[in-house]
Amino acid sequence: MNKPATKTPPRTWQLILSSATKYLAEAGIENAQLDARWLLADALEIQRDRLTLILTEAIQPAYLAKFDSHLQRRCQHEPVSHILGTRQFFGREFKVTRDVLDPRPETEVLVQAAIEQPIDRILDLGTGSGCILLSILAEMPKAYGLGTDISEAALTVARHNRKQHNLVQNCTFAQANWLAGVAGSFDLIVANPPYISEDEMADLAPEIRDWEPKIALTPGGNGLGAYKEIAAKAYERLTVDGRLIVEIGPSQALAVVAMFQEAGLAEIEIRHDMDGRDRVVIGRRLA
Repeated sequence: MNKPATKTPPRTWQLILSSATKYLAEAGIENAQLDARWLLADALEIQRDRLTLILTEAIQPAYLAKFDSHLQRRCQHEPVSHILGTRQFFGREFKVTRDVLDPRPETEVLVQAAIEQPIDRILDLGTGSGCILLSILAEMPKAYGLGTDISEAALTVARHNRKQHNLVQNCTFAQANWLAGVAGSFDLIVANPPYISEDEMADLAPEIRDWEPKIALTPGGNGLGAYKEIAAKAYERLTVDGRLIVEIGPSQALAVVAMFQEAGLAEIEIRHDMDGRDRVVIGRRLA
């Protein structure tokens, strides 16, 4: 009697995921396991919270090819958000590309501060993907906003996100260098300007340094140039009792506070991010 042939068990997504995690880790990718899971969920075209449910299923070659492509891109330190094309911010999903700064969790501190008080008209300087302005407007549906950016490519992304979140009637985007050419008055001006110093650029993670627009990362020099221009010109565009809120680098609070004071702003406040670092400066025009 012949011995029955031994069947090779099919490869499952669990095995593929384990191999992918090891592959990313060996390539020097931090958070390799989480990145592998997100990339696999995208390749399989399922929600991330459903991934565990299908890990024991046999692989399908078409999906495997897409996952392999994702892994190759990630090993080049391309950000996961660029591979997926989206990034979560303040509970919503925004399109991102290499033309805009990736939305970051610490920037949510700025949005939270913005929506603490009633708002009618908002100006967002250097809007990028539009995530700050659109997040505020989604929470304040009766408000109107203007977002400016020097990059037309960035504004294309912002307009896509505006449509995606059904806020076309609530805001306008325009090409401008900070407040140049901006007319009217606003009871809130917000900005997350480039603030990394030229000396700090080389130490950034390659996901940031090599993939995000340099113009959105650093103004050159000591990183404070944009704040000086914004603070000097924002005062005349603020209504009485209007606020200027900016994101800062953790070591820049005192310098930015001094600029706010010199511009005539009062009731200046520093807010911290989730790690306890200085992250946002708020000033108000009193008269």
